Amino acid sequence: MVAARLARVLALVDGAARSVGRDPESVTVVAVSKGQPVDLMLEAYEAGQRHFGENRAQELARKVPELPGDVSWHMVGHLQRNKVGLVRPLVAMLHSMDSLPLARTWAKGSFTPPVLIEVNLAGEPQKNGIDPDGVGELAGAAVDLGLEVAGLMAIPPFAPDAESSRPWFAALAELSLSLGGTVGPELSMGMSGDFEVAIAHGATMVRVGEAIFGRRER
Repeated sequence: MVAARLARVLALVDGAARSVGRDPESVTVVAVSKGQPVDLMLEAYEAGQRHFGENRAQELARKVPELPGDVSWHMVGHLQRNKVGLVRPLVAMLHSMDSLPLARTWAKGSFTPPVLIEVNLAGEPQKNGIDPDGVGELAGAAVDLGLEVAGLMAIPPFAPDAESSRPWFAALAELSLSLGGTVGPELSMGMSGDFEVAIAHGATMVRVGEAIFGRRER
């Protein structure tokens, strides 16, 4: 079942990319496995999936040894500074850099994977992320600390349909362009319900959970 869902997601990614003249290989699908059992993750792995994303530091650390060593792990959830030492050695990328104190802590390791700056596009108080006006300053400071700021990440406000997210994806892409060379070109945006729209606006990574694994067990 997971293999079939993954195949459908990859087909939709392919179609969405081609429809706007993009190479489908320019889009990485990160299978968000928060709350999912390892056996379902292994099904996705056997079907060819190699990028997995986790929201919680301790769940990430628990699962890493249970999957093959060629998996690329992504920390996609909010990261507390006291969990940096646990997460940093395990991941290929941190998607949720959102403050200078976190950047300073991340930079203290001998191995510092690339980071994406999480942007709170709509200023929602219940969400993490930095205000769009502060992204340039944080990116510059992170670079000065020796970090590779590979790009931006955002989660648009909840919407009942994918089209409602379009302006937010466009806004993140425009913000990235406005920063020039301060940040890299990666755009982590789009989830199970709206990744096709995100790809149309330049998403290079889409974070897909339910569309691959089904609803999480509660």
